[in-house]
Amino acid sequence: MTTLHDMRHLASDTPRIMVVDGSRLVRKLIGDVLRQELPDVEVVGCADLSEARSALEQAPVDLVTTSLVLPDADGLQLARAVREAAGQRYVPVIVVSGDVQAHLETRRFTEDVTDYFDKANGHQALAAFIRGYVQPETIPGAHVLYIEDSRTVALATMRMLQAQQLQVTHMISAEEALDYLRAKRDDDPPGADLLLTDVYLKGELSGRELVQAVREEFGYGKRRLPVLVMTGDFNRVNQMALLRDGANDLVLKPIEERLLVTKVLFQLRMSRLPEMPDIAP
Repeated sequence: MTTLHDMRHLASDTPRIMVVDGSRLVRKLIGDVLRQELPDVEVVGCADLSEARSALEQAPVDLVTTSLVLPDADGLQLARAVREAAGQRYVPVIVVSGDVQAHLETRRFTEDVTDYFDKANGHQALAAFIRGYVQPETIPGAHVLYIEDSRTVALATMRMLQAQQLQVTHMISAEEALDYLRAKRDDDPPGADLLLTDVYLKGELSGRELVQAVREEFGYGKRRLPVLVMTGDFNRVNQMALLRDGANDLVLKPIEERLLVTKVLFQLRMSRLPEMPDIAP
């Protein structure tokens, strides 16, 4: 079945991005950097949920960013409204917040939220993050250290990553990965540009313990060696523990290729950004 969203894309490749924030200044700042990052973008600025509903009735959008707190609602209510709008079911909804980590660790975000962004990273990083969804760009040759003990899952996931021109080193246990990282301790980058691991692995150590070792034994920060953890465990307490132990982000199973690729490329781009973020209002 061809949706209104599909028909619009048959006629135009111009991305239409909705920016919802109660601050006119913030909407302008985000809009300006989006236009720099995506010259052909159409930015639809909305101050609250009411304006966003009206805009969604007029035409579909390709992506929505929203503040967590809005004058007449919150970002989670907006995410639900996007899902309920005709033709908007699969549109990415990104929550932009100053306390993303706290919300991640307590798993407050609902399934209507596709992803989240910490505004402390700056508006330029946000624009690059959004571009990863609407016009993803590869980082050829970037090296991913991938730990997964299922051959079937590993082959499928490696194909997703290699399709993005990423170099992938696959290992089946945390012990093997730690031996590799120890041998590469003095290298730059430290054996890989990003570590991607499953939680449950063959051997004595889990993916969680691998994350702990990366952050504690090696002392690698989240930019020095970004870590993404793949998990099918929907237990909020266990998810919170992974993030508190130092995972940059989680990728929930079953793996959705677009989301995995977006998260991997975003973490790789973030690790390459200067340490000083944009000045936030």
